[in-house]
Amino acid sequence: MTSAPGSLESLRSRNRLRVLETVQQRGAISRVDITRATGLSRTTVSSLVAELLSDGVLSELTERAEPLVPSPGGGRPATLLGLNPDGGGVLGVHLGHDGVRVVLADLSGAVLGERQREIDVDHLPADSLAYVADAALELVAASGQATDRIIGMGVAVSAPVQLVSRTLRTPSMLRDWTDTDIAAQLRERVGVPVHVGNDANLGAMAEWTFGVGRGADDLIYLMLSDGVGAGLVLGGRPYEGAAGAAGELGHVTVVDGGYVCRCGNRGCLETVVGTHALVGAVAHSRGPDTTLADVVELAVAGDPGCRRVVVDAGRTIGRALSGICAMLDPKLVIVGGKIAAVGAPLLEGVREVLSRRLPPAISQGVVVTAGRLGDRAEVLGAVALATRSTSAHLLAP
Repeated sequence: MTSAPGSLESLRSRNRLRVLETVQQRGAISRVDITRATGLSRTTVSSLVAELLSDGVLSELTERAEPLVPSPGGGRPATLLGLNPDGGGVLGVHLGHDGVRVVLADLSGAVLGERQREIDVDHLPADSLAYVADAALELVAASGQATDRIIGMGVAVSAPVQLVSRTLRTPSMLRDWTDTDIAAQLRERVGVPVHVGNDANLGAMAEWTFGVGRGADDLIYLMLSDGVGAGLVLGGRPYEGAAGAAGELGHVTVVDGGYVCRCGNRGCLETVVGTHALVGAVAHSRGPDTTLADVVELAVAGDPGCRRVVVDAGRTIGRALSGICAMLDPKLVIVGGKIAAVGAPLLEGVREVLSRRLPPAISQGVVVTAGRLGDRAEVLGAVALATRSTSAHLLAP
């Protein structure tokens, strides 16, 4: 017997779903923040959370690292709630420029298995997707879970993604991927729902959901790797812009008449602070076999040349960021991606320029920090995307 529309039982069911959807979207959230987000009373939220905990849909997260931004009220941090890790699995994929990463995670975002392969992703779409499908199926088989326990797959790509269709914008910045329907091909091969998003946007979602950005609802995430991008969270919601292309910081011009970028313009930030640019600057004195790992190691060790290259990169990033920060007034600027492993010298350069270029009212409130999730941020963002995109009805027992 079903409850009549408008009955108390029906209202409770709808409120239960609102609570579950809020936890699903935020990944980790306190009872107080659920109350704020849903507008429900504290008593109602407390009762529904107790019910969802008893039913095994939610669990209390006792081992999460503390967020950088503390609770406004101070004192002991509130207990966070998340989806029950045992409720199923999620596949995450990052299609970088030069490699593929595939993970299987539980519903709390904890990685259960991982596969990686170096491959020229930009120019080998068929090979890249074939590897993703094979690796995903291997991970599921190795976990002992049935495919019907996998709620979906998220895919992070290094290109703008259209909002409605969730396909690459046409013509794609990755020319060999134009007209490739990533979601359709992987859905057919793996047999689960597939959701596609821009990798920098998903890196922001990951740090906001699982990492250092938890508790800060206005942040900018910088992905500094082979490509350069930014992801935005504004007012507690991921922001992708009118057409899904927000955050293309790597294609902001910083050098008039500079090197030609893959986007077709000259002097883009990516051509100055991307992996190839930094390695090239150091290889001039260190030799042609220099790698990004060498640059990071030397900079951390205090090598004057490498440190200068990295600090200058941070300053250039700060110049590109200053106008955006002046407009958006973010709480956090999170620096992630392969290059972020350099750490302090890079962050010092960014902070120096922001403090000089921004009004004190803004610069004093912006925290510039390294990401907590390292080079897993984008793939964990893909996990978060798949989880958020799954109907909350399907997560309930």
